[in-house]
Amino acid sequence: MSKHDPIDADLVRELANLVTETGLSEIEVEKGDLRIRVVRRIEPVNVQVAAPAAMALPAAPQPLPAGPGAVPERGKTHPGAVPSPMVGTAYLRPSPEAKAFVEVGSRVEVGDKLLLIEAMKTFNEIVAPRAGTVAAVFVEDGQPVEYGEALLVIE
Repeated sequence: MSKHDPIDADLVRELANLVTETGLSEIEVEKGDLRIRVVRRIEPVNVQVAAPAAMALPAAPQPLPAGPGAVPERGKTHPGAVPSPMVGTAYLRPSPEAKAFVEVGSRVEVGDKLLLIEAMKTFNEIVAPRAGTVAAVFVEDGQPVEYGEALLVIE
């Protein structure tokens, strides 16, 4: 296929369906001069489940004290916590010899890369949902993480 031939729409549809069916975030195919890359953005979904009537509801979470030197604790509710959007392995740096994306005290802007989570052999960028300063990092490089687990805190 030359550069002037139209794109094979059926192949693109087939690749898009394959990405959706397998749960992958992207796939790339190359054959000769033809290269097709299909990427699917996976956005975290907030699900609220109503508690059964007979079940007692826990007390509302209280924010941590924000005094000088107060360090957020893992497992404590904090309004600046960044939760994991998926199950996988967290990586704080792009490669073992590279510098970490962020560390405690780093200033971040919305969209800055915080860390990577590898899931199904795909590296997913976790970006800052808000601007601020990294107050705590709860994960270590190469540590498994669960969906919803606090990864770090941005204040």
